[in-house]
Amino acid sequence: MELKPNQTAAHLGDSLQDLSDLRVLLDGHIALIAVESIEESRVIELFAKLLGDSPRPLYTWSRTDGLTLAGHRSPHLLDADPEAVLRSIKTQGTPSVYLLLDFHPFLDEPLRVRLLKDIAIRHERVPHTVVLVSHAVAVPPELRAFCARFELSLPGTAGLEAIVRDEARKWTQRNPGRKVQTERHTLQMLVRNLAGLTAADARRLARAAIDHDGAITEDDLPRIIAAKHRLLDRGGALTFEYNTARFAEVGGLANLKRWLELRRRGFFDPEPGDEPPKGMLLVGVQGSGKSLAAKAVAGTWSLPLLRFDFGALYNKYFGETERNLREALATAQLMAPCVLWIDEVEKAIAEGDNDAGTSRRMLGHLLTWMSERTSPVFVVTTANNIDRLPAELVRKGRLDEIFFIDLPDAEVRAEIFAIHLRKRALDPLGFDLSALAEASEGFSGAEIEQAVVAARYLARELEVPVETGHVLSEIALTQPLARVMAEKVEHLRAWASGRTVPAD
Repeated sequence: MELKPNQTAAHLGDSLQDLSDLRVLLDGHIALIAVESIEESRVIELFAKLLGDSPRPLYTWSRTDGLTLAGHRSPHLLDADPEAVLRSIKTQGTPSVYLLLDFHPFLDEPLRVRLLKDIAIRHERVPHTVVLVSHAVAVPPELRAFCARFELSLPGTAGLEAIVRDEARKWTQRNPGRKVQTERHTLQMLVRNLAGLTAADARRLARAAIDHDGAITEDDLPRIIAAKHRLLDRGGALTFEYNTARFAEVGGLANLKRWLELRRRGFFDPEPGDEPPKGMLLVGVQGSGKSLAAKAVAGTWSLPLLRFDFGALYNKYFGETERNLREALATAQLMAPCVLWIDEVEKAIAEGDNDAGTSRRMLGHLLTWMSERTSPVFVVTTANNIDRLPAELVRKGRLDEIFFIDLPDAEVRAEIFAIHLRKRALDPLGFDLSALAEASEGFSGAEIEQAVVAARYLARELEVPVETGHVLSEIALTQPLARVMAEKVEHLRAWASGRTVPAD
């Protein structure tokens, strides 16, 4: 379809709610307002729009330009020194609004803090409003009683679509006679994946999707999702997985596939009264395909996949580990809709008393988030050692279901052999899949894959095409984990019986 501007979507990322909330603060006799935002120009525009018909002048201040009356090219007062501008504000008799840009480094000086406090105390007589605008504003304790915080809202679905359509309009202006092409479904997916970004960042990514070919296609989405993750990344605990599989690449797991298909619509477009799916726990033998299944959920649902590395969260300073966890979960929510993959969760939050209670606090915060989150983050946790799983994690409510992935039976083993042969440009019809499946009794999916890989090396050494016999030779040389650790596998199966749903 041809992408046209939406004339009814006016604000292109600005929110009427932002204007309303700011008006409440300005009319509520608040002397100081702290605005944490990287969208400085948008903050200035919002105040200018709000004060357009007001008798209160709007000034901006920066260390480079001094104090400037809004709408004037040259500075009204050359008070570039932070202490001087505060003294000027204190002596002004006309009630005004002052946006102090990047003033946060100067709040560690007691004299400046006192000057701000003087301005706040005099607010009843001269109602100035001082607005501290920066990416981060730590308000000194002396000023907190006079200060309110304001946070710009992120654009919603309508605002994001308006931004995309506006970028399409600009592209058409730069390329006369051509129109941006897309499909409605693809446009919706792009808008969905821009959620959680500021208007400026969303505009940059929308422009990147359109500029190179004048179209928005599904091929653009992985690049946009990866760029979004880089913008939101707050540390090393979350990694973006580029290579996500589809269930066509996963052998077996029929029950799991059906369960996910039934919940796809409830995740993306829940109806009134629906409870959107929260996630699932995958338990199984090592190499049975738990990680591949986690990747396949993201690939099949066309969602970004974030892998959660709990080891990167831990910090020797008290409280830092929990803060890292909160920031990682906040980033996941900003990436929503997405799949959050917590691999080998038992290693991260197993019960123990050797870390001053950090693991217990981490577990408590994670479980609370899993129960109470409202953003569309589908959690896939995987576990190998069920004896170390906390009871709070496996109960219903945090996750929707627990699936047990057992070793594949003969039919599924044949399917897995076919998948891995095709991945390596080998025609499965040229192999005796039944013989391979029979010979690989007790093999996991990972062990089947390695048998195919080893067979290719063997055939290359012999300088002959890969045949069934080469794969059978490698199978005969392999002792699968199910035999080497038979007791642990049987213990896992016994635990899963009656407690979990078979994935196959």
